[in-house]
Amino acid sequence: MSDTTIIKVDGSHSPRGSQGQYYLAEGVSLAMRLWREEPPGLEKEAAARDYETVGYVISGRAELHSEGQVVLLEPGDSWIIPKGAKHHYEIIEEFTAVEATHPPAQVHGRDDKPA
Repeated sequence: MSDTTIIKVDGSHSPRGSQGQYYLAEGVSLAMRLWREEPPGLEKEAAARDYETVGYVISGRAELHSEGQVVLLEPGDSWIIPKGAKHHYEIIEEFTAVEATHPPAQVHGRDDKPA
């Protein structure tokens, strides 16, 4: 029989990563994280990660720079960053978004590995 265990993560007790992300629910092959109220003017360092990322903007605005493309992200927008694509975010307006990563970003320190 397959695993039927439901796991709940209380957001008020979510661990925080070194880049400011909050780690939410995590399964064997998928994980969620929250970027909460990232300040305007913040430009995240470019990185190429060994996981795929999908995201959804809750509030604010940011530019996503990836492989020569620039995409404006606004509330209600979603995006995908392929595994291995070099990218960075430039926060335009206080920004809150949720992302899912496959495989989980936080496993084995994937979030903290340099580009």
